[in-house]
Amino acid sequence: MTDSRPINLSTSGPPEAVLPEEPAALRHALEQAQNSEENRLGLLGDIAGRAPRSSSVWAAMGESASSTIEAYAYFRVGYHRGLDALRANGWRGSGYVRWANPSNRGFLSCLAGLARCASLIGEEDEAERCELFLRQCDPSWPPTDFSA
Repeated sequence: MTDSRPINLSTSGPPEAVLPEEPAALRHALEQAQNSEENRLGLLGDIAGRAPRSSSVWAAMGESASSTIEAYAYFRVGYHRGLDALRANGWRGSGYVRWANPSNRGFLSCLAGLARCASLIGEEDEAERCELFLRQCDPSWPPTDFSA
């Protein structure tokens, strides 16, 4: 049986993990919810209830949260769900998880959001750890097209 998970094991550097693309229906639902002016967080919560493993959903909820603590909680859930997804797709705790791969952006957005919120609540050691992890995942962090 062939393993089709996209992990680069080249001798020229650390392995690179690429998460699977989110289903089209989920991407469409997320776009619709994010474009909604009313009840955006409620709509995103409904999506999270149907797709709780999606870091992209949790990242969107964090960005739509009404307080720093609420955002911190959403980003933390998304970060952990992203770690689960990475491990399920062959990542072994080290190697690149680059922003250039769109399917990795939910996880990286959650990690960046967690760093930002940790700093805002005075949890500097957590913020520093998350920032370091971001640079380890993608040495070119932050990307030019990332908006915090």
